[in-house]
Amino acid sequence: MYSYYSKLKETEITPVKATFLFLLSAVWLLTGLVGHDPWKPDEAYSFGLIYHIIQLHDWVVPTLAGEPYMDKPPLYYWTAAAFANALSPLLPLHDGARLATGFYTALTLLFVGLTGRELFGENRGWPAAIALLGCLGMLVRAHELITDNALLTGCAMMLYGYALSLRRALLGGVLLGIGVGIGFLSKGFIAPILFLFISLALLLFREWRTRNFLIALPVALVCMLPWLTVWPWLLFQRSPELFVEWAWTLNIGRWVGFVKGGNYSEVLYYVKILPWLAWPALPLAAWAVWEARKKVWQQAEFQLLLVSFLVMLVTLSIVPDIKEVFALPMLIPIALLATASLSTLRRGAANALDWFGIMTFALLAIALWWGWLGLLRNNNAWITHQFKNAQPGFEPHFDIIPFVIALTATLLWVVLVWRVGRSVRRSLINWAVSVTLLWLLLMTIWLPWLDNGKSYRHMVDDLKSNLPEQYNCIAGVRIGDSQRSMLYYFGNLNPKRNATRTCDYLLVQGDRIAKPIEDEIGWEKMWEGGRKGDTNERFRLYRRVKE
Repeated sequence: MYSYYSKLKETEITPVKATFLFLLSAVWLLTGLVGHDPWKPDEAYSFGLIYHIIQLHDWVVPTLAGEPYMDKPPLYYWTAAAFANALSPLLPLHDGARLATGFYTALTLLFVGLTGRELFGENRGWPAAIALLGCLGMLVRAHELITDNALLTGCAMMLYGYALSLRRALLGGVLLGIGVGIGFLSKGFIAPILFLFISLALLLFREWRTRNFLIALPVALVCMLPWLTVWPWLLFQRSPELFVEWAWTLNIGRWVGFVKGGNYSEVLYYVKILPWLAWPALPLAAWAVWEARKKVWQQAEFQLLLVSFLVMLVTLSIVPDIKEVFALPMLIPIALLATASLSTLRRGAANALDWFGIMTFALLAIALWWGWLGLLRNNNAWITHQFKNAQPGFEPHFDIIPFVIALTATLLWVVLVWRVGRSVRRSLINWAVSVTLLWLLLMTIWLPWLDNGKSYRHMVDDLKSNLPEQYNCIAGVRIGDSQRSMLYYFGNLNPKRNATRTCDYLLVQGDRIAKPIEDEIGWEKMWEGGRKGDTNERFRLYRRVKE
């Protein structure tokens, strides 16, 4: 498949270089997975679903704070619960669960590397993984407790299955089917839809109408069948109503309603955000396509990646509730296309990218160190006031271990970017090293500041201290899914919906401006609070006044 690229001179990736790239990937991957609470918004509700499995061992019905939550299938939640249980003697449950993200992200990088090697040659595996690792959109999301990381793994395995199918039909078909299955059990019908449209589009090209590919497709269908049927069948056996809610109300019917509604105001959302989400891989991918424009639709590798990207872009642009995180699968074909540019990108352009990355991340690193020192010394610098205003009530303290890690990483980064020579591949590596440094600074010296504003732990502790030891129940009004999850995890509190007439306490979620509750008469406010870093989101606790 990579005959054109095999003719180009490649710099061999020696065992020493491979070891360095492995260590770089490991540091980027593991940093930030432990050491902080579940963060609002996505981590909070995700962990609530995981916590239910840990407590009650219910592996069929996703449940949040005692109520079924049928938005997504439970594969990621199963995996996270297994990690949390296995590591519970050593790590808090939420930290152990977050390691499932590390597991899926590692698999994603592995299959992206294997796909790059299959498509473009032996020396393109590591660059493909590093290109994905360096994408700005991966930095935070690939370390969060969210099911999208399992979908990303499924998509990476799908693309590797496609790439391998032209050479090894059976193995390619097996991996393709398992990838679709993982994607389905992670996010629902999106993975099978992508498989259907990508496969049909590839069959339009003569290079894909081969015996091997036509064998791989039915093999993939057989391999994905258990993934697509076992859990839905178990769910239907448990509750036909919940099955209909998941399959139709929250998935197929919701999408049909969105299409019929014709409200496509956000249809170009991903086109607008991809330039920064996929930076710096996107301009490299665009250059690769431009450089090969005369033969781009005659080569199987370009056909696969361009078709995959276009199908993902169109399909994901016409789904309800468009969000930035849903664009993650598109980063895979972009990163793989970026590796195709390594043999053709001009040295001047590579050096420009290199220096842009070094200068940008150097300034960001200086700002982070300067701001951290300002908070610690409580000086009157402008940047210090900005950080203080962003997290009201934060009290900084010096911790030697994060400081040593951050300082060592900074010094190593200076040595690496100073000593490493200039080339196309090295510019990509330097960018990934710089991204890793930024992430490591945030997850060491800045972690307490971030956790202060994103964790509900202190708010729930304060709320519980204002509750008596004995009470009947707490009613809840306008309590969000993330908030319900954290109330249950940190405080074992489970406000009941539609129970204002029976409970003796009432918890209301709102903003800074007090909003009237449904029945103000008979209630007395006894507490008000919120997360330290959020001056807008407020919780108010009321006590029923005896007549």
